[in-house]
Amino acid sequence: MKKKFSVILALVLIMSVFSTAFAGQSGGNNGKGNQGDDFSLGIDRLLDDQLDLVSGKNVGLVTNPTGVDQELNSIVDLLFDHPEVELTALYGPEHGVRGDAQAGQYVEFYIDDRTELPVYSLYGQTRKPTPDMLEDVEVLLFDIQDVGTRFYTYIYTMAYVMEAAEENDIPVVVLDRPNPIGGDKVEGPVLDPDFSSFVGLYPIPLRHGMTVGELAYFFNEEYDIDAELTVVEMDGWERWMNYDDTPLHWVLQSPNMPTLDTAFVYPGAALIEGTNVSEGRGTTKPFEMIGAPFIDSTELAATLNDLDLPGVTFRANSFTPAFSKHAGRLSNGVQIHIDDYDAFQPVETGLHLVSTLQELYPDDFVMTAFFDNLIGDGDIRQQVLAGTPVEEIVQGWQAELDEFKELREDYLLYDEHNKGRSPGSKDHPGRGNNPPGNN
Repeated sequence: MKKKFSVILALVLIMSVFSTAFAGQSGGNNGKGNQGDDFSLGIDRLLDDQLDLVSGKNVGLVTNPTGVDQELNSIVDLLFDHPEVELTALYGPEHGVRGDAQAGQYVEFYIDDRTELPVYSLYGQTRKPTPDMLEDVEVLLFDIQDVGTRFYTYIYTMAYVMEAAEENDIPVVVLDRPNPIGGDKVEGPVLDPDFSSFVGLYPIPLRHGMTVGELAYFFNEEYDIDAELTVVEMDGWERWMNYDDTPLHWVLQSPNMPTLDTAFVYPGAALIEGTNVSEGRGTTKPFEMIGAPFIDSTELAATLNDLDLPGVTFRANSFTPAFSKHAGRLSNGVQIHIDDYDAFQPVETGLHLVSTLQELYPDDFVMTAFFDNLIGDGDIRQQVLAGTPVEEIVQGWQAELDEFKELREDYLLYDEHNKGRSPGSKDHPGRGNNPPGNN
């Protein structure tokens, strides 16, 4: 009997060990990389620890559908229903507060159905909030998920909001969120100020490797915005992390940013927008699929795969866009399949893609002046047209890129831990817990 009891006890202990190990791996986060108990977004920390920043004040909120907490509750609803917060106005970036507007589409002023609050567009005719728009606002709150690429416009909406806040003596609070494609890799040319536009306002590289909070401090200090700025930082995010390494669900940042893979290819594949080739708008895989009627899919895929670029495979593919370039016409090209996020170099890959199209189809392929705004440089298009090797083009921007990497160090809020180490265990590097402009 004693022997039988010992066997049963041993089985119970073994099952307990396996159960604990499984719970530790899953963490209740649908298999995502970081446990939810160790991770907090800016919005979570605002409501839990720093409500004094907005409590009892009239709050103007700049947000879109990505402004959610970890349970996917909208910040609009969270603040509107909060007894200590008076939400008075909403402001939407490109694509609008509800995220239903296509790229470039202007959203008119309207009254939000649920909250009955005024909703102002910060895209199109008015990119910076006017004094009239801020009439009933005592603090401006910014909560939008960025994608980590220079020509994604939300970070410039943030900059203009900071300018308006400074001009109208209103404090601004930025709620931080992860850089979904990581914070430890910086790629591409630094913007030439001669090509400053709403798809590239400041001299930063295509893949900047910074969070919106870090960029807020950077813009505020380096470009003399001088707003009364507070960034509510995350807990548990480290520079090596991609979005899949957090417990967060993916929420579309815009109608053409449906997946994490889209965000990863975007810094390079979106250069196709400056050509006569479709970047996949009007399909279910924008930026992951590119094509045009004049392309031979098999030839293009084979040529690109022969380059043996790190972390990526190209598949011959055909599609018919429902709208945008080549709408309703069969377009042949490739789908970009990422094999390894860490090895993949999106900017260099995108440049190889453009260069190969020019090499294979010189009579049909066209690069437009908009390419210069996207790449942020006036020479690179001419280099591609002249057949300059991509490696030589990349080497040409390396010195300025290294200078930027050194400059940004003063504004980084999160650690460089290696994968597998527990998050949130050290103080911040650089300026630590008192970044420039922290009020």
